[in-house]
Amino acid sequence: MPRLSHALIWAALAAGASAAERPNIIVLLFDDLGYSDLGCYGGEIDTPNIDALAKDGVRFESFYNSARCCPSRASLMTGLYPPQTGIASFTTRAAHPTRGPAYLGRLNDQCVTLGETLGNAGYSTYYVGKWHLHHETGPIQRGFDEFYGYAFDHSHDQWDADYYERLPEGRNKEIDRPDGDFYATDVFTDYAIEFMRQGQERGRPWFLFLGHSSPHFPVQAPAESADKYFETYMRGWDVLRQERFERMQRIGLIDGDRWKFTDRSLVPVDRDDIANGYPGRPNPAWASIDPPRRMDLARRMALFAAMVEHVDRGVGRIVEHLRETGHFDNTLFLVLSDNGACYEWGPFGFDQRSRQGVTILHTGEELAKMGGPGTYHSYGSGWANLGNTPFRLYKHFTLEGGVNTPFIAHWPLGIRNAGAWIRERGHVIDVMPTLRSVAGAEYPSGHAGRSVLPEEGVSLLAALNGEPLAPRTLFFEHQGARAVIEGDWKAVWGKRMPTEIRWELYNLSADRTEVTDLAERYPERVGSMAQKWEAYAERTGIAWDR
Repeated sequence: MPRLSHALIWAALAAGASAAERPNIIVLLFDDLGYSDLGCYGGEIDTPNIDALAKDGVRFESFYNSARCCPSRASLMTGLYPPQTGIASFTTRAAHPTRGPAYLGRLNDQCVTLGETLGNAGYSTYYVGKWHLHHETGPIQRGFDEFYGYAFDHSHDQWDADYYERLPEGRNKEIDRPDGDFYATDVFTDYAIEFMRQGQERGRPWFLFLGHSSPHFPVQAPAESADKYFETYMRGWDVLRQERFERMQRIGLIDGDRWKFTDRSLVPVDRDDIANGYPGRPNPAWASIDPPRRMDLARRMALFAAMVEHVDRGVGRIVEHLRETGHFDNTLFLVLSDNGACYEWGPFGFDQRSRQGVTILHTGEELAKMGGPGTYHSYGSGWANLGNTPFRLYKHFTLEGGVNTPFIAHWPLGIRNAGAWIRERGHVIDVMPTLRSVAGAEYPSGHAGRSVLPEEGVSLLAALNGEPLAPRTLFFEHQGARAVIEGDWKAVWGKRMPTEIRWELYNLSADRTEVTDLAERYPERVGSMAQKWEAYAERTGIAWDR
């Protein structure tokens, strides 16, 4: 593919780029990565390859998801809000019997996917990893040419080679790692590179969606990869949260006193055993935890960090391949997460797939076995609070800790202000129109004989180059949690808290971390924003308690 100057790229985009000029596209989606886990967002995890993309690309301060994995994936894949896609709540084997079409539990017929839209525009389309938008509306059925991964579940054992499938049916697996060498995160990178090779051989622009399952539970990684982090996390979440906040200041993410360092977040109200004895209470101080439990917790977080590092190592391999084949400069690379860090279910996490509040204390030689084949652990709300530094709460919730994601865009021939922090607000609904913009793809009014809803997002291409976006209102909902952002104001409705649930109001321009609730001071604004959220719920079919 020819290397083009910035001027030629922008002229081509303005005129409608031809197939030879259009960029290749990679979207890399983490699963349950926290806002500040990456090094380039202030974290202590080693992510040099992603950090390099950030340094030579742009990073968003405020980029929003839909609070949980499959609703966010549905929005990202379609440019619509989750209820408009049929996945208002979660992917389910059957539609909810009473809640209506927003709760179909799979992609509906009124949306189009990135695979379908870019495929129609002449792109070869590839998907690797976790799909989670229902196997009956799987990647091959919804516009992707080739697939390797798993289509239905939210997670699986990283060491179980037989579980992951190659589609379309009848395809032989190109990658055959020997027993003992299979680790899904690394194999997903193998297939990403394999599919890039296939796309390059076809001589057309290509689109690769790399949907990692890391670092979603079960936290699993090669023992030697986790070992390097154990002593770091033995220092505890209180010290590390403070250090992250200070790094975020040094790297320019925190841009003034509107960012406050928040207290340890509450553990959501749940059964006492599920919440590890802390329902409705703050996560405990690290110093208050018994030493054996600290070692168990440090190992859990070390495994999580190792999973993130293995994704980053894969990014390094992908970049190396792009450079070697001359595709690096004209490839748009996006990196983001599907929700905030995952608290499930209390400060000590859980073990085994049932997740019925079972948390085992691992000691001695058992620590080294954690994260191996057949194991099942989560890392818990204390570490998730670290992951979302400096925000409050987590995945499932619509406070900033639940709906903010790191967002990195890298494209040497298409992004002019490399290294900048973007202060405009983006959302996963914006990925579809952004990728359409760079690919010269039309958004259809119909597809395969069915009508299609208009996309909700906007192209971020101008924002990637430092230009402002037009004012707009953003909406959120997940299983009762609600939010609406209008200008600098955000109204939030919580859930599973020990206090009265009502609309809260924050001014994000002055209070980025949602410390001061202004609802009582501005009741008319709260009422107006609540009405707009209710109108959104009505038009998208959300079932909610009035």
